[in-house]
Amino acid sequence: MNRWKRLLLRKRVLLPLLMILLIYGNNSSLLAVRHQEHPMLLAHRGLAQTFTMEGITSDTCTAQRIYPPEHPYLENTIPSMEAAFQAGADMVELDVKPTKDGQFAVFHDWTLGCRTNAEGMAKDYTMAELKTLDVGYGYTPDNGKTYPFRGQGVGLMPSLDEVLEHFPGRAFLLHIKSNDAEEGRMMARFLERLPEAERSKLAVYGGDEPIASLQDALPGVRSMSKATMKSCLIPYMAVGWTGYVPSACQGTELHLPEKIASYLWGWPNRFLNRMDGADTTVIVVGGDGSDFSSGFDTPEDVERLPTGYSGGIWTNRIDRIAPLFPKR
Repeated sequence: MNRWKRLLLRKRVLLPLLMILLIYGNNSSLLAVRHQEHPMLLAHRGLAQTFTMEGITSDTCTAQRIYPPEHPYLENTIPSMEAAFQAGADMVELDVKPTKDGQFAVFHDWTLGCRTNAEGMAKDYTMAELKTLDVGYGYTPDNGKTYPFRGQGVGLMPSLDEVLEHFPGRAFLLHIKSNDAEEGRMMARFLERLPEAERSKLAVYGGDEPIASLQDALPGVRSMSKATMKSCLIPYMAVGWTGYVPSACQGTELHLPEKIASYLWGWPNRFLNRMDGADTTVIVVGGDGSDFSSGFDTPEDVERLPTGYSGGIWTNRIDRIAPLFPKR
């Protein structure tokens, strides 16, 4: 009887131990090799003026809180995108707004009053009318004492068509900032007329409603919303230890806050390899998810990433971050 008790005791000890070793081996990055040597760098809004994030809300006019300018570029303009790609960006993020004449203007804010010399919304104007505005009008680093870009941004608001024509073959992440389902359908119509080779270089993210309508109208487009992220990551956190990748993680995009990413099974290398196998792009953003605009903007920020990290990196200062990866 004592013998059987000893055997049972051993099984009770060994089985959990074997299970722990199995889970560890199946999710350890030490045992996973990444085939991609260098990270993918995403330049948020191109090379743009940056600002303090303290106390920021969705209604904050960020043009009125910029740091003293270190370069002449304004966000979401073709010169800022050129500078970002020249600095070493693999992809540029930009914001789109529908216009009165059915185009997409590349512009960040809900309203025009913060950055430009006009009032109202982009949808109140035609693209030609938006071209007459000064997109540098409202920028000030000293609470309105000086406006260093006033007069320099006339004509710099591009249409999405112009951007894609100017940068053939380049990768872009398009941001639909509203939660209007019609904007998703409008984006589907826009993307549908592009050649497949060009469309494959684009990804779209935004509110749950427009992304859902985009996916319904044009299945297969790489796209992301908070809803698609949850549908992928919640089941993955439940069963990902087995190596299983939920179907909702297939062919999508994941923007992972750095403080959450480390809790994912297999982070970083094993997880990245699994997402590669699912044709899903992984980009790490700064912070805890309360603000998906936070990025890795200094060498000290990059030091927080796992050693040898080779997934996507979101940055607001591509000019500072790209030189850290000189062998790209």
